[in-house]
Amino acid sequence: MTQMNSLKDKRFLVTGGSAGIGLALAKALVDRHARVALVARTEGRLRAAADHLGGHAILADVGKEADVVRAVKDAADTLGGLDGLINNAAVYYSKPLEAISGESFRRLLDINVIGPALLTREALPHLRTAGGGDIVNISSTSGLMGNAGATPYTASKFALRGMTECWRAELRKDNIRVILINPSEVQTGRLQPADNPHKLFPQDIAHTVVSTLEMHPRGFIPEVTVFATNPWKSV
Repeated sequence: MTQMNSLKDKRFLVTGGSAGIGLALAKALVDRHARVALVARTEGRLRAAADHLGGHAILADVGKEADVVRAVKDAADTLGGLDGLINNAAVYYSKPLEAISGESFRRLLDINVIGPALLTREALPHLRTAGGGDIVNISSTSGLMGNAGATPYTASKFALRGMTECWRAELRKDNIRVILINPSEVQTGRLQPADNPHKLFPQDIAHTVVSTLEMHPRGFIPEVTVFATNPWKSV
């Protein structure tokens, strides 16, 4: 009989949890009877998501170190510890090279790169206390290949991929699995309008993440890339 890693009563912190992939992830975890704390910057949407799912809402900006420290402490205190961290929060900013704004680029790096690093730093003592756990970084196919005009966002996702490899090597001895997920175009209703049945939906990425988490802890899946089968097919 195949053994699985039950997510029942596991304690997860999900950033960017009020919409899109983060919300779908939180729902998938709750559906498997995990306990979830959601972090987001938009209060109304965050409260609505947490109330709907029965999760714990934490209003915070992962691009600010003080918010990160407070958010992880709040989650661990409320849930009684942590078994997993899902670094999902990110912003999108891309411009032709000659039009890049230093301020906007730095803000993107604070959220997409430094934020996940600080969140992981703060979560580590709790994961070690739990005897191990999971860190899932939601990256992008932009972290695998560059495209014209996409320097800021692509740079941040290449950085996240590199950090993931470093953490994997550093934390494996602690029974902490570090997993990278690279979605292609996902219809979140913002950057990708949710009107094409041939492109990816947030639930597809949530299913992918949960599948990696449910693998028995004796092994783990280091990286998964998810493409739509035929995104150009006419609707």
